[in-house]
Amino acid sequence: MASSLGSAHPGSSFFLNKKDLSLSVVPPTSQLSIYKCKKPFSKNIVMATTTQQSERKPATTGSLKAPMTMTEKILAKASEKSGVKPGDNVWVNVDVFMTNDISGPGSIGIFHREFGKNAKVWDHEKVVVIPDHYIFTSDERANRNVDILREFSLEQNIKYFYDIKDLSNFKANPDYKGVCHIALAQEGHCRPGEVLLGTDSHTCTAGAFGQFATGIGNTEAGFVLGTGALLLKVPHTLRFVMDGEMPDYLLAKDLILQIIGEISVAGATYKSMEFVGTTIESLNMEERMTLCNMVIEAGGKNGVVPADSTTFKYLEDKTSVSYEPVYSDAQASFLSEFRFDISNLEPLVAKPHSPDNRSLARECKDIKIDRVYIGSCTGGKTQDFLAAAKLFLASGKKVKVPTFLVPATQKVWVDIYTLTVPGSGGKTCSQIFEEAGCDTPASPSCAACMGGPKDTYARMNEAQVCVSTTNRNFPGRMGHKEGQIYLASPYTAAASALTGCITDPRQFLH
Repeated sequence: MASSLGSAHPGSSFFLNKKDLSLSVVPPTSQLSIYKCKKPFSKNIVMATTTQQSERKPATTGSLKAPMTMTEKILAKASEKSGVKPGDNVWVNVDVFMTNDISGPGSIGIFHREFGKNAKVWDHEKVVVIPDHYIFTSDERANRNVDILREFSLEQNIKYFYDIKDLSNFKANPDYKGVCHIALAQEGHCRPGEVLLGTDSHTCTAGAFGQFATGIGNTEAGFVLGTGALLLKVPHTLRFVMDGEMPDYLLAKDLILQIIGEISVAGATYKSMEFVGTTIESLNMEERMTLCNMVIEAGGKNGVVPADSTTFKYLEDKTSVSYEPVYSDAQASFLSEFRFDISNLEPLVAKPHSPDNRSLARECKDIKIDRVYIGSCTGGKTQDFLAAAKLFLASGKKVKVPTFLVPATQKVWVDIYTLTVPGSGGKTCSQIFEEAGCDTPASPSCAACMGGPKDTYARMNEAQVCVSTTNRNFPGRMGHKEGQIYLASPYTAAASALTGCITDPRQFLH
């Protein structure tokens, strides 16, 4: 591909001199930094890094103002400063704080310990409490966690508490939503230009809306509950430019597995990952959420996609709160820039036991599997199930291994049963799944993505091999410590269910 950054033979090896990336010593013009990367899987995928010198230009007031990236602009606004730069420590005002059942009780305990038994949260309308992880279980401690959230929400008059009381029938709980990261978006809590913090590492999902979103620990969360602010270090920004027409057998999961495979699970440690390019612009909101969801698997502080007409249209019926999008300045400095031509990228998987253990799906065709899991904040959204249904429909076959379906939220569950699949003659996802022999879609929750109590739906209680649309494949992540988890897109997961081996979805889509 042609690239303003230069190009390299796909077999070339690059070496990145980290000294070249020091912003204090960069040359006055863009400089190609050399990066050592794993062999790309396509001739049309070129990885390169740049360090850019930002020229200081006079602002309209006559004072000098340095250009900023999206993340820097959001943090500058939230800290009431005219500008910030990477490495600055700033007190940031929080727009939305979210907690759930696995980390909420600890955060609440710290809040009361530090601010007092009768203390009140800084703003009861900016705290969002979402039980979602260990819900449909008889485990008493898991159930008690939800009770603690309920008691706290009533005590604090929390406006947005999505409660569940009847565990036997999730539909009997109109307030219950499901997976927090998807519920946040569906309920209008994600807005461009804002700061969203949550006690879950995948809070970064919300960066798809052009906002700063990241996970924090319980101690930080206790402080935010009492003050509405947090001291944050401004991260450097890595920019990922993804261009080219997206092949119809790829999904955003393939894109993020490609990125993580290139830079490793530590490649973006405490960095902001900004995604731009024609490929990104073509993605719907749920696919952008998939992309941002897994920046934490690269060590990223946050991921962010510039807000555009796709963002604004999604938000039309979600929120009445005004928001102000921000965008990176043309002369903003990026620690590194990576360029990809997506047009010939092939379907990928991440082999056990790391999200950066990337491989082509077709290279794993001899690996037999025991089960398939389609669900989670990464791969349990409406578009994910439509993709799986599309592949099952195209194949006309039945699955050869147990295939578990876990919608992320109540809305996704409803969509599975009501939305018709294009080209199906009016069939819904649920009808196609039933014809393919899949398990009946389960109650919406995180379910087996993080293992959970032994009675958790679809938990791996044996040492099995699973193809999953989730985000992590560490030992024990979905239950049994000797389980083998292959991360994949909904297309690849569905294709693999049909054959009993890891399968390239092109086998059925073309």
